[in-house]
Amino acid sequence: MKGNLWMEIRNERKKGLSYTEIARKHHIDPRTAKKYAESDTKPVYTLTAPKPSKLDPYKHLIDMWMEEAPYSAVRIHEKLMEQGCDCKYTIVRQYVATRKADLNEKATVRFETMPGLQGQVDWGFFENYKALENGEYKKLYCFLMILGYSRMRYIEFVTDMSTTTLIKCHINAFRYFGGYPEEILYDNMKQVVVKRMMKQSESELNKQFEDFAGFYGYKPILCRPYRGQTKGKVERTVRYVRENFMVGVKYNSLEHLNSQAHAWCNKINAKVHGTTNERPIDRLPVENLMPLKREYIMDKINLRRVEKDCLISYAGNKYSVPAEYVGRDVTVIVLDHMLAAYFEGKQIALHKLSYSKNTFNVNKEHYKSMIVKSGFDVENTLLNNPDLMDLSIPDYSLKKYDELMGGVTL
Repeated sequence: MKGNLWMEIRNERKKGLSYTEIARKHHIDPRTAKKYAESDTKPVYTLTAPKPSKLDPYKHLIDMWMEEAPYSAVRIHEKLMEQGCDCKYTIVRQYVATRKADLNEKATVRFETMPGLQGQVDWGFFENYKALENGEYKKLYCFLMILGYSRMRYIEFVTDMSTTTLIKCHINAFRYFGGYPEEILYDNMKQVVVKRMMKQSESELNKQFEDFAGFYGYKPILCRPYRGQTKGKVERTVRYVRENFMVGVKYNSLEHLNSQAHAWCNKINAKVHGTTNERPIDRLPVENLMPLKREYIMDKINLRRVEKDCLISYAGNKYSVPAEYVGRDVTVIVLDHMLAAYFEGKQIALHKLSYSKNTFNVNKEHYKSMIVKSGFDVENTLLNNPDLMDLSIPDYSLKKYDELMGGVTL
């Protein structure tokens, strides 16, 4: 009890108020009112160690559960009982209320990142806007990416939210920024995560998207369930696009709309940001993003005709297959930086995937049975080509190729 309250109680007692009236006024026990009214000296307070609680050994569990999901005090009490805790519900409720207040306070703290560390991605839904595509008007969706440190923003409008479209938008954003961060934060969108568990390590990512992220070597980070504040920067960008760019916008095609969106990005990235007090474009070099040294190939399964020189073309490069397949159509599968060729379900060739252009990737064994026709000398014309890449293939598991091939219907 504070000293000024002690003085108030003594004065009120001198004025004739009863201990009950004083206690009711100050929300204290009448015995406490009597004790301080009769005391001639100001109370001296000493701190005593808090008494141990039955809840103490379980507080770390409660903290972990509340970080995972917004459990009620009733549910947490039930979970504690399952752990063998016989604590009363009242002390659990009090502790949960205190922790919720702490979590709410943390949720309002601005989430900042170091340069080059993180980007954030989200979808914006613009169903009231449509674009003509392939003779049909389709609803619009907006892909958004923002770099956490510089606040550089990129938006792109699309007519579907497939994993393939999401990947293409990522590649376009990487090109716009001139690179990509070490990790990118996602909400639990189905194009990224197939099965979301409380722990990211136990979650199952979309295989195509996992292949894409692994190709570039950045880490997808999943937002914790019920913790939307973590992705606040990009969510504020969604609102900003809706309230700023889309107001009064006119377009005659999806391409026209995206050209305006690109110009809008250039404009806002050149304006001083309200939080950093700097222009995003000026902070971008400090990000020191990982450079785009190679292009992710979207088409994983393709048909290719084998040319008379035993070569098939793929993404601007040539790859050899055995001579007996000349003139045939073979299935090409690209996975994990490798290219495999199949004919009627049987794998006939395997090459390291080339990310350069106009290269020849040749296995000399493929030409052993080839009949050399006049005017075409394999040894001199092809195998001595200075651009040829004769790459040895180490022992390599073909299981995933065969599994993928098994699901292909030609």
